[in-house]
Amino acid sequence: MSTSQEAQKVDVLVIGAGPTGLGAATRLDQLKSNYLLVDSYDVAGGLAGTDLTEEGFYFDYGGHVIFSHYAYFDDAIHRALPNDDDWYTHRRVSYVRKVGAWVPYPYQNNVSALPVELQVEAIEGLIEASEQRAATPTIKPQNFEEWILRNLGKGIADQFMMNYNFKVWGVPPREMQCKWLGERVSAPSLKLVIKNALVKNSADSNWGPNATFKFPARGGTGAIWKACASHLSPERQRYGAEQGKIEEIHPTRKTVVMADGRQIRYNKLVSTLNVDQLLRLMKHGLEVEKNEDAEKRVKAVEEMQGAVEKGLKFSNTIVLGLGIRGSLPPRIGDKCWLYFPEDDAPFYRATIFSNYAPENCPTASVRLKTIQHADPTIAVQNADEAKEGPYWSLMLEVCQSEQKPVDMDTILAETIKGALATELIKPEDEIVSTYLRRFEYGYPTPSLGRDAALAQVLPRLKEEFGIWSRGRFGSWKYEVGNQDHSFMLGVEAVDSALYGSPEMTLNEPDWVNGRRNVERRLL
Repeated sequence: MSTSQEAQKVDVLVIGAGPTGLGAATRLDQLKSNYLLVDSYDVAGGLAGTDLTEEGFYFDYGGHVIFSHYAYFDDAIHRALPNDDDWYTHRRVSYVRKVGAWVPYPYQNNVSALPVELQVEAIEGLIEASEQRAATPTIKPQNFEEWILRNLGKGIADQFMMNYNFKVWGVPPREMQCKWLGERVSAPSLKLVIKNALVKNSADSNWGPNATFKFPARGGTGAIWKACASHLSPERQRYGAEQGKIEEIHPTRKTVVMADGRQIRYNKLVSTLNVDQLLRLMKHGLEVEKNEDAEKRVKAVEEMQGAVEKGLKFSNTIVLGLGIRGSLPPRIGDKCWLYFPEDDAPFYRATIFSNYAPENCPTASVRLKTIQHADPTIAVQNADEAKEGPYWSLMLEVCQSEQKPVDMDTILAETIKGALATELIKPEDEIVSTYLRRFEYGYPTPSLGRDAALAQVLPRLKEEFGIWSRGRFGSWKYEVGNQDHSFMLGVEAVDSALYGSPEMTLNEPDWVNGRRNVERRLL
């Protein structure tokens, strides 16, 4: 480690300016603490960012919408975007594509939309599962597959849950735990399912915390977090590959070295790095130090690395976008996002991104060339001619994992083909913009070994090293990985570091998800 310049000293260093890091920085700013926020990206937002294509279409880094369990989070985002015209509020209109039909979400509550033979199969499975639970009340499912079969039955498992969840997670449900489920997966009422099947045009589509949601009017989800960062002290933020990127973490000296050689000394560290990346940087820093204490600490880090390697799994997310010329077709209507369990499309979810905010597309007066028709065998006439809109857009998500490989060279063409097969687009539709970006860390998998690994790593980082590893991949808990959760993980980490306060979001997910949390306020 270079000693050519004096290290900057802060009470709390926050690594990463995604929602968790911004939550930590917002709380530190509110408390008027001496802190610094650093991020190797050029702008704030992290995995909750947004890209803009050359043609003027916005696409988020995945399916992000705003709903909240916390008053503090509401205060923060409304301070960031305070005007009524900064937001659109939507009622969720979501479906599952199955055998050519659109089944209202959640699927297990709305099998009435299926052909009669599939309805019978689903209801028989639900009845059998109900009888099995009644006969064996003390048996608890040991993995997600067992939970699906015990709560939803074989019919719904075969029709939807098994294949869909493999498409999302990239691992079979039997390799996932079921403690994470909570508000994430609906366990249906048998009476409700049968009623919906018998009563024509009856559907249950209001389940879940995101039955209504908000979305920014301009700039996509990333606009929220850029605005949130703008309310923090500029001198307490550093961004970019040189000023914001960490090269070494020296945990015994409580010092980090940045890519530009500058050093920062801290008392407490809140890290939103992927926990495996954090441990690699710590080990590297300890090896550089080359002293007896550091050598002892290397062993501790190696033990934590072993726990992470054994117990933590993740999948990559590939986000694709299509900008399309024309008016939004009636078959799409007011749909928000759609689920695809079948093998005729590589994506597990499609979002009608132009429905979230008209400003996600260029205005109709913008003239754009046609790249291709949705059916690539249809020749583009006058390919060099730029024509006016209107425009609409689709955003699609594909999982990539060791057990679910994806060919990056062909995935765009396969996605367009899948959108055709599922009638999201028609053969003659004119595609005027495409987007493709792969995020190596997309979903933190609720694997069978996750909780044991986290129990070996997170408390030890905090107690032995003064490091709070938090966030979507910092604390690796998908059930508290939404934007509101992630933000509050940072807020609560700061209160824990400074005051010893309990971190309820990290440690009691069911508790925070089952109530309105008003203990902290920003405004």
